Amino acid sequence: MESRVSPRRIFRPLIPLVAPLAAALLLGTTGAFNAALAQSANPPQPKAPDTIEARVQGCTACHGSHGQGTDNDYFPRLAGKPAEYLYNQLTNFRDGRRKYPPMNYLVTYLSDDYLHEIATYFSQQRPPYPPPAKPSVGDATLARGQNIVLHGDPGKQIPACAACHGAKLTGMEPAIPGLVGLHSDYISAQIGAWRSGSRHAKAPDCMHEIATRLTDEDVSAVAAWLAMQTAPQNPVPAPAGSLKTPLACGSEPQ
Repeated sequence: MESRVSPRRIFRPLIPLVAPLAAALLLGTTGAFNAALAQSANPPQPKAPDTIEARVQGCTACHGSHGQGTDNDYFPRLAGKPAEYLYNQLTNFRDGRRKYPPMNYLVTYLSDDYLHEIATYFSQQRPPYPPPAKPSVGDATLARGQNIVLHGDPGKQIPACAACHGAKLTGMEPAIPGLVGLHSDYISAQIGAWRSGSRHAKAPDCMHEIATRLTDEDVSAVAAWLAMQTAPQNPVPAPAGSLKTPLACGSEPQ
C-alpha cells in the first residue's frame, strides 16, 4: 500500500522560514519605493561652480560685481588696486588691525593663500570708473586739498599724497593703492581712522603718522579734491620702485 505524506506536513516546517522572508521582501520593496518617492520630491541640487568668481560673491555683494564699488560711500572700489595692497587689507581685517565686523567675520578663517587668490582676482579687474563727484565745498577748500595732494605741506611735515600714490593717483606696485574713484566720505573716514588709531597697518605705520599731522579742515579738503578727480585713460598702478617714498611704510617692501 503506497504511503502518502500530506502536503501540509511538508510545508508546515517551512512556514517559520517563509514568513520572515516575505516580510523582509515587503519591507525592502516599501523602503525602495519610499526612497524613490523622496528622491522625486527632493531632486538633487546642482553644485555651485568651483570658480574664483563664485568664491568672491561674498565680496561683490558690497563692492560690486567686478569690485568697481557701489553708491554706498563706505564700500570702496577694489578693482585694479595692487594685489599686495588688497592682500594686506584682507589680513588686517582678519588679524584685527582694521575693525569692521562684517569684514572681520568674513575673513576670520581664511588662509593666506586664499586671501592672496582673492586679492589677485580683484587686482586684475578693469571695470570703468564712475564719473567724478561734483564740488561740495568752496574753491578755497578745493585749492587747499589740491595743494596737499600734489605738494604736501612742508611746514607740517606732510608729504604730498602723490609722492606715494603716484602723479596719476593710481598707486604703485606692489602695495600702494590708487586714490581715484573713491567717495569723499570714505576717504575722510579712513584718514580719521588712521588718525584715531582705530585703523592700523604693519609698523612703521606711515599713514597714521601722516594723518596725525592733518587738521579736520585738511582732511575735508583732501577728500573733496580727490573725489573730483577723473581717472586717467590707463589707470594702472605705477611700476614698483618708480617712486621714492618719503616715509618708510611697514606694508610696503623696502
